Amino acid sequence: MKTELVTNLKRQATRILSDMRDSGETVLITEHGKPSAYLVDVDSFEFMQEKLRVLEGIVRGERAVLENRAYSEKAAKQKMSKWLD
Repeated sequence: MKTELVTNLKRQATRILSDMRDSGETVLITEHGKPSAYLVDVDSFEFMQEKLRVLEGIVRGERAVLENRAYSEKAAKQKMSKWLD
């Protein structure tokens, strides 16, 4: 991962963005020596967002099972029969 100062981003945004797109490498932006933000290309960001949505769905499903809010296949088919026929 590449690191850039926020002042460099202000002065050289076009170059930094171009380099990031060309390399596919995430850029960490720092302010006063501390991490402030990440720059990622659009495709990588969208992929991470979709991955997060899938993982959150898995967690909700696992929680439903642990809290006995899940149905057996047979019970689910009975409840959904009006949509499945």
